[in-house]
Amino acid sequence: MKYFTLSFLVSLFLTTIPLTLFAQQANPNNQDLFDNVSYRQGNVYRTASGKPGPEYWQNSADYILKATLDDKTHTVSGNVTIHYTNNSPETLDFIWIYLEQNRFTENSRGTLTTPVQGNRYNGDIEGGFELSNVSAKTKTGTSSQYIITDTRMQLWLDKPLAAKGGEVEIKMDFKFKVPVEGMDRMGRLEVKDGTIYAIAQWYPRVAVFDDVVGWNTDPYLGAGEFYCEYGNYDVMITAPANQTVVCSGVLQNPKEVLTKEQQDRWSQAEKSDKTVYIIKPEEVGKPVAHAKTGGTLTWHYKMENTRDVAWAASKAFIWDAARMNLGEGKTGLAQSVYPKESDGKTAWSRSTEFTKASVEFYSKKYFTYPYYNAINVAASVGGMEYPGVSFCHYQSRDADLWDVTDHEFGHNWFPMIVGSNERRYPWMDEGFNTFINHYSTDAFNNGEFPTTTDKPKNLVRYLSFENRESIDTYPDVANAMNLAYTAYYKPAAGLYLLREYILGGERFDNAFKSYIHTWAFKHPQPNDFFNHMENVAGEDLSWFWKGWFYGNGNIDLGISEVKPFNGNYLITVENDGQIPMPVQLQVIYEDNSKEEISLPVEIWQRGNSWTHLLKTTKQVQRVVLDPNKMLPDVNVLNDTWNKI
Repeated sequence: MKYFTLSFLVSLFLTTIPLTLFAQQANPNNQDLFDNVSYRQGNVYRTASGKPGPEYWQNSADYILKATLDDKTHTVSGNVTIHYTNNSPETLDFIWIYLEQNRFTENSRGTLTTPVQGNRYNGDIEGGFELSNVSAKTKTGTSSQYIITDTRMQLWLDKPLAAKGGEVEIKMDFKFKVPVEGMDRMGRLEVKDGTIYAIAQWYPRVAVFDDVVGWNTDPYLGAGEFYCEYGNYDVMITAPANQTVVCSGVLQNPKEVLTKEQQDRWSQAEKSDKTVYIIKPEEVGKPVAHAKTGGTLTWHYKMENTRDVAWAASKAFIWDAARMNLGEGKTGLAQSVYPKESDGKTAWSRSTEFTKASVEFYSKKYFTYPYYNAINVAASVGGMEYPGVSFCHYQSRDADLWDVTDHEFGHNWFPMIVGSNERRYPWMDEGFNTFINHYSTDAFNNGEFPTTTDKPKNLVRYLSFENRESIDTYPDVANAMNLAYTAYYKPAAGLYLLREYILGGERFDNAFKSYIHTWAFKHPQPNDFFNHMENVAGEDLSWFWKGWFYGNGNIDLGISEVKPFNGNYLITVENDGQIPMPVQLQVIYEDNSKEEISLPVEIWQRGNSWTHLLKTTKQVQRVVLDPNKMLPDVNVLNDTWNKI
C-alpha cells in the first residue's frame, strides 16, 4: 500500500509539473570536490586503512664502506661492499645503483638542466665517480656487466636473483674529487685553520625497488632529494691524523682516534645536560687536539637500520657535546663541530643546545629518536639533513641557527624514520617537517624564537600569484621561486589547518603519531598517508587532499546576507573559491555578547551557497567569518557583515 501511494504521488508530480521547469530548478552540486583524489583502494601490499598490507615487503641493503680522504688533492677514494636482499615476490635480472657524484660533470643531466644564471642547486663540473673492480656475486656466479647512464648504473646479474630472499654481494672501488659547490648538500669550505669537508652522496648505493613503480630510477638533477633502502652500515674513514672526522653512527674505536683527555670529556658530556668541550677553541690546530701528530688515523663508525650515512672532516673543528634525554630511559649524544669563525655565544656555541632541544622534543612528541648521535656540522651548506648528521651554514646565528638546526634534525623523522620518496614527493618530508618545526620552535626556551606556521594567511600573496604551482609539482620541475611554497610552506600550512581548524589537536595527533609509528622504517606513498589519517581520525578528507594538495584552487568563503526571519535570523554564507572548508562564524549582538557557530564542510556538497538558521531573541550587530583569522582566504572583503 505504501509503495502504491508513493508511486502514485511521484507519477502525479511528474505529470503536473513540466519537466523543463524541473530541470531549471535543479542546481548542479559540488560532489566532484568531495570525490577521492586518486586511486586509493587497498591491496595485499598496502591496505585501504593506510597500513602495510599482509604481504608488504621491501628490499634491504647492508654496506661496508672504506674510504680515504686526501686533503692535498681534495679526493675521496675507497671501496664498497653491498649485501643486497631481494624480499620482493619477483625475480630480478639486474640491480639499479645510484652514482650521485656523477651529477658533478659537465654533461650530466643535472648540469644541462640548470639555468644559465644558476640557482641554489649549482654544482661543480670537474667531479664524478671513477669506478673499478665492479662485481655482483650470487650463489650461482659472478657478473661484471654494467651500463652507466648519468647518475645511475644498471648492474646485470649472472642469473635472475631469486624472489623472497635472494641475495647478492656487490663490490666496487670508487674515487671522486670533493666539489666546492655540491648543490648545497655537500662540498668543501676554506676557513682560516683549514678545509671543512662535508661529505654526502659519496658512495654507490642501490636504488629502491618497490611495489608501486618497480625500480625507482629518477635521475639526480638538483632539487629532488633521495629515496633509499634501509640497512646496516659499517664505515671506516682514513684521514690525515690532524683531521677530526665525525660520521653518522656510533664511534667504534675512540681509544684509537681520541686523546685520553678527549675520551674523558666525552664521558663527561654523556652525563651532562650542559655543553662540554671535546676540542676547545684554543686547542684547534695544535697537537693536543689529535691522538697522533703525523700519518693517518682510521675512524670506525657503525649504524643500524638507517637509509644513509654522511660524514665531515676538518683540522679546524671545535667540538662540543651534551647528553640527550630521549625518554623511555634512553639517552644519546648531541654534538657540534665548527670552526673559530662560527664560535660565539649567539652563534655555534649554542648549536649543541639547539640540537639537543630539537631531538628531545620530537622524541617525546612523535617517535623516540632511534640513533645515538645527533651531530651538527658547520659547513658551506645552507642546510641539509642525513641520518644523525646535519650540515648547516657556518655563518648562521641566533634565530637563523635555531631554525636551520631544528629543521634539519626534524628531518630525522621525515624522511629518515618515515622513509618517503623525497625525489617525487618533497612535501612528504619538507612539508611535514616544517609543520612539526612550528611546535618545536614554540616550545623551545619559552618561545625564544618566532614561528609563523600558525599564520596560514601569510600564504595569500603566493596563493594569489598568477604563476603559482601546486604541491604535487615535482621538485625538479617546480619554478625555483615556487619550490619553497610547494614543498615547505603550503603543505605545512595544510597540516596546521587540518590539526587546528578541521580535526582538532587530539584527533589529529592520534592519527599523525599512528602514521609515524605504522610507517617507521618503511616506504609510504601519498595515498598511504591520506588513508591512514582518515581511518584513524574517522573523517573522509578527500575534499581537503584534493583541494589543498592537488591543483591551484583557493579558499574564498564569504557572508552574502544576514536577515531577520520569524523572530530569528538567516545567515547565508557562500563559497566563491574552489576549496570547500568548514565554516566558523562569530555572531556579535547589540549587547556585545558573542556566539560561536560551526558549520560542517558538507554544507558545500549541494552547492556554493548555504543558509543557516540562527535561533536567537537578541539583535544581531555583526557577523564575522573565520574570527580567529586562520584560513588563507584570498578575499577578506566579504568575511564580515555589519548591521547598517
